[in-house]
Formats: sequence, structure tokens, C-alpha cells
Amino acid sequence: MNKKLSALFFILLFTPFVLFSQNASDSSAYKQEKSVEVKETKKKWYETFSLRGYTQIRYNRLLETNGQLKCDQCDRSIGDGGGLFFRRARLTFYGDIHPRVYMYIQTDLATNSLINGSASSVNGMNFLQLRDLYADIFLNESKSLRARVGLSKVPFGFDNVQSSQNRIAFDRSDAINSGMYNERDMAVLFYFTPPKIKERYKYLVSSGLKGSGDYGVLGGGFFNGQTTNRLEYGNAQHVIAKASYPFKLSSGQYIEAGVSGFTGYFNTKEIKNVDVVSPTNIQEQRIDGYIVVYPQPIGFQVEYNWGMGPRFTNDNGVFSVKRRPLDGGYAQVMFLQKVRKMVFIPYLRAQYYNGGKKIEQDARSYVAKELEFGVEYQINSALEFTIAYMMSDRTFEDSKKPNNHQKGNLLRLQLQFNY
Repeated sequence: MNKKLSALFFILLFTPFVLFSQNASDSSAYKQEKSVEVKETKKKWYETFSLRGYTQIRYNRLLETNGQLKCDQCDRSIGDGGGLFFRRARLTFYGDIHPRVYMYIQTDLATNSLINGSASSVNGMNFLQLRDLYADIFLNESKSLRARVGLSKVPFGFDNVQSSQNRIAFDRSDAINSGMYNERDMAVLFYFTPPKIKERYKYLVSSGLKGSGDYGVLGGGFFNGQTTNRLEYGNAQHVIAKASYPFKLSSGQYIEAGVSGFTGYFNTKEIKNVDVVSPTNIQEQRIDGYIVVYPQPIGFQVEYNWGMGPRFTNDNGVFSVKRRPLDGGYAQVMFLQKVRKMVFIPYLRAQYYNGGKKIEQDARSYVAKELEFGVEYQINSALEFTIAYMMSDRTFEDSKKPNNHQKGNLLRLQLQFNY
């Protein structure tokens, strides 16, 4: 990893010179650029930055058949102790601070778990926490090549990088999200997107077709690996690569396909109980593939990942965290229907996961099978209501509950307002 870090150091060292150097003989171009920079510095922050956000309020206890059925990763208000719940309360500041530097800052007021790196849950709710803080540094004039530096989403899969504001189903799938809890980490990433495709990615979000946004036709780089807002105990960065493409057929139908993968070492000292045996670092490796047919009006998503990672094991009463195989994914069908200015999107999603969740207690072992069907009702651009029925069969085991198989059904309600 020393060679990788050395290469990264030189990239960061010379990036400013690549960005802002001009041919010394072209004095007119230099003066023009200089005048633009002077003009930019005179602008106030509110002239260059915008503000947006969204809030999700949920209730999961209607028609509930088993209060012991839970999913910490999905929604901590599922099961006993749940009630009206802020699932997300996001506020985002973003804008161009220079013609070649874009800034993005996002906070969340609905943080309820794993505060300050603790593996146990907390009784308090609604802590302010940083979700994103990064700069996009454009490396060429067309802005097709950029470096993203800071706390940001790691480009693994489709389900993970798609905003929860746009996702139809209530939660990300267990299988994909277990590889990148909270989807983010401190990272240095590089993305390449031709201008034409950049506009296509933008349209797939702004049109309401539930796109993921622009994470590059090609992307990759380095990230810490301990997940959001945690120190890099592993002492060696993870490496990730991604390739995807949104096709547009002659009929106007959009289809997107992609593949991504990462490798690195996860440090287990913050997630295991003292009586659980585990190596200090466990290597994790994953590869993900997906295809999305956007709802025009009928669409579907299929995504699956395979790999190796930390997982709780119970060998005749001896508890340990070991490197074990994992696999899982989801399939979803949806139908988009516009009625005047309102939008209805009925959907059906099935998911499966067999593996560990590295950031949960003892890298909790899961076998999850779940079916969810419902409808998203977009009343207007500022207000959405989603109702869904979930049928779940989950085995989730750790050193405190080494034999824990729960099955149950529940009706889920969510009100989302966008601003």
C-alpha cells in the first residue's frame, strides 16, 4: 500500500499545477483567466452557494406481528421501542467556489446509532452529524475528469449511491449496503464522465426516473475503509473501481448497467465484545453488478454482490469473527404513472443476503429474506407519501444473541418533504 499512497501523494501534489497553469506565452488568455478569478472573489457566499434538503418521518408499528424482528442497518424504529421516527433530516449546501472547484456539504439531524465509533446503540436521538464534505476538482476544461476529495459516497453499486430522497423502496438492501455502511468514507476518488453522458445522468434524476446521479462512466480511488466518521484503524486504505453506462435506446428508453468492486482490510477492535476472538484486521473483497431499466412507465432493477468479509461465527459455543464468504442482492419491479401533476409509483422488491455486517456488533451474522410491496405517492414536488407492506424472515446472530431467528410482517408509512 506504500506504493499506492506514494502515487496518491504525487497526484495531490501536482494537481494544482495541472489545474491552474497556463501557457506563459499566451498572455491574453492569462489576463482573461485572472480577471475571472478576481471577479469570483468579489462574490458573496450566498451568490455562489445553494441550499436544499429533505426530511423523512416514519411509522413502522401498524399490523406488526413480531416486535423482536429488527434491522439496525435498515431502520432502527422497526420492532419494540419504535414509534414516530425521523429516518432522515438532511440539509445540503453546495456551489462553485471557483470555475474548477465545486463544494458540497451535507449534514443530518436524524443520526441515532453508532455515535463516536461505539458498537452499541445509544438512547439519545437526532444528533447533528456530518454526512458529506468534499470538493470536486475539475482536471480539464470540459469538466469530464474530476477528483473528489473529502468525506463522500464511495462508488459501490447502484443502490448505495442512489439518494434516499429518490429511492422508491424504504431502505437500501441488506446485501449491498452491508459492504459500505452509511455509503460514505474519507476518500480520494477520480471520475470520468463525458459531457453528453453527464447531461444524461442529470436528466435521470431531474425527470423523476429515479437515477443515481453522476458517479462516472469510470471511477475509482482510495478510501479509509472503517466507514463514515471513524478513524482508519486498519492503517491501510481500501481500493475501489467502478464502471457504468446509461444507455438511451432509439425508443427513448433508458437502461443503465454497471460493475464495481473493492478490497481492503477492516479493523475489528471497535465492533467486537471482549470475549469474541478475532484477528485485528480482516481482508474484505466485494464485486457488484447491476442493471436498471428506468420506469417508462414499467421498469426494474436487479443488483447482486459477492465477496469475502468479517462475519460472526459460533463454533460449539466459541464465538469469533472470521473471514467468510458472503452474497446477496435484490430485484425490484416498478410502474410510474403520472396523473396531472401527481405521480404514483407502485413497486415490488425481493431481497436476500447471507453474510456478515462488519460495522454491527461482532460483525453480526445475517441470513435475510424479505419481500416488500407498496406505492410512492408524489403529491407535489415538495411532498411525498409512501406506504408498503413488508414480510421478513431474518436470522441475525452475535455473541449476545447467538441463536436469533425472527419472522414477521408489518405495514410501513413514510412522509417525505423536500425543500
